[in-house]
Amino acid sequence: MTALAVLAGCLTGVLSAWGIGGGTLLVIYMTAVAGINQQNAAGINLLYFLPVSVTALISHYKNRLILLEAVIPAVITGVPASIAGALLSSSVDTGCMKKIFGVFLILVGVSEFFRKESA
Repeated sequence: MTALAVLAGCLTGVLSAWGIGGGTLLVIYMTAVAGINQQNAAGINLLYFLPVSVTALISHYKNRLILLEAVIPAVITGVPASIAGALLSSSVDTGCMKKIFGVFLILVGVSEFFRKESA
């Protein structure tokens, strides 16, 4: 394991705990720097996400930062969507997955750039 891989894991872990999207950055690191294909990077990211999300969840819950009324609709829609996405990603070509992921990142970046801050 290289020092760069350890640093990437630590930094993306902190960002994930803050809810910034460290997992997305980890996938970018794994595909662009570490040479891991998109589907494997996504699988690794899911395993990475489990302990990071549990520790962040405990901290956010203790600090009363979770709106419990928002959790149920998110879980009801998120679980089936994640199953569908996993099934779909396993049948899509890796090159196509990279392009889809790239377009997604561009769209998120553009929307964040033009988003107005709410008070």
